[in-house]
Amino acid sequence: MRSSSDHILTSHAGSLPRPDALIEAWVANDESALQNQLGDAVVDVVRHQREIGIDIPGDGEFGKPMGQRVNYGSWWRYSWQRLAGIEPGGQTLYEMEARRSRPGGIVLTSFGDRRDRALFAAAYNDPESGITTGPRPSSPVCTGPLRYSGQEMIRADIARFKTALAAAGIEEGFMTAVAPASCARIANKHYKSDEEFLYACADAMSEEYKAIVDAGIFLQLDDPCLAEGWDQVNPEPSISDYQKLAATWIDALNHAIRGLSKNRIRLHLCWGSWHGPHVTDIPIRDIIEIVLKAEVGAVSFEAGNVRHEHEWKVWQEVKLPDDKLMLPGVVSHATNVVEHPELVADRILRFAELVGRERVIASTDCGLGGRVHPDIAWAKLETLAQGAALASKQLWR
Repeated sequence: MRSSSDHILTSHAGSLPRPDALIEAWVANDESALQNQLGDAVVDVVRHQREIGIDIPGDGEFGKPMGQRVNYGSWWRYSWQRLAGIEPGGQTLYEMEARRSRPGGIVLTSFGDRRDRALFAAAYNDPESGITTGPRPSSPVCTGPLRYSGQEMIRADIARFKTALAAAGIEEGFMTAVAPASCARIANKHYKSDEEFLYACADAMSEEYKAIVDAGIFLQLDDPCLAEGWDQVNPEPSISDYQKLAATWIDALNHAIRGLSKNRIRLHLCWGSWHGPHVTDIPIRDIIEIVLKAEVGAVSFEAGNVRHEHEWKVWQEVKLPDDKLMLPGVVSHATNVVEHPELVADRILRFAELVGRERVIASTDCGLGGRVHPDIAWAKLETLAQGAALASKQLWR
């Protein structure tokens, strides 16, 4: 993972606003039109990132199906098209049967049974409350041995992105892929246990991870489950029991990326992108030392939203390993208010003073595409770059 010696580098968490024509092509399911739209759209989105000052751009996750502007799940639902051994199910992840945990035996419940949703049921069910979780497609079910079947899709994603990077004169960029724990949050009717299913997901998705790294592109593993999963355990578990579960997720992740260069991989965690209260989020202090055991070169985390911004103080007591960089989110997907560049600079400076200016890459809390209006999303990326420039002037004067 590249560090800088003369300015604060900038990146983001992955998802960027899709052009309307691309969304329409996904809806129409016209393969010829879709491929034409994808090629041009990825070139444009990489060029736009360079123009506004993003040092390490992504492909916007444009190769992951998204049929509407507001979509909170394309970052991992795309894997449903790339895994053999799963079949369409009749229920959404919100309608699936709620599972109950017990001390020493934690399981994830359905999305509709989350503790945050129960506490604020009236708000979640009020269409005028501003809370949205996007569309709720039917969830697949694992009915047989999992294997990766998305070879042509990932090859096409990589080829488009490398073409776009070359057209923009950029040497390095990143692509995202769903991590094993977050991939494994569908119904399993084939494997004997959750852990066996988890490792089946790790083995299957490892083929995608390797393809991205072998292509010379940075891999970002998206694993919101590490933090978000806490709210998906009902009743609330002990911290120690949850930490043991999170440790198995990190073990599976490390299993999936074994043999790959850790310096080419970064890990993204967050507490879920939906615009809700999030009062049942787990503090980052309770999981960060487990997360840091991931064999990756950098960790991306939320640091800009109002529920978690104060947690920058964690790094006063938790040491960032010498072989890792950090990508703190300094603009948030959770508000339509565009952060002021001076606020962004202040947030960056906090982390730079704690871990060193060369080890901080300014980023976003989560993906912006599908969460806020496209114009607001791009304004947030611009203010991210402006804030990084202000911080750089102070850090390299």
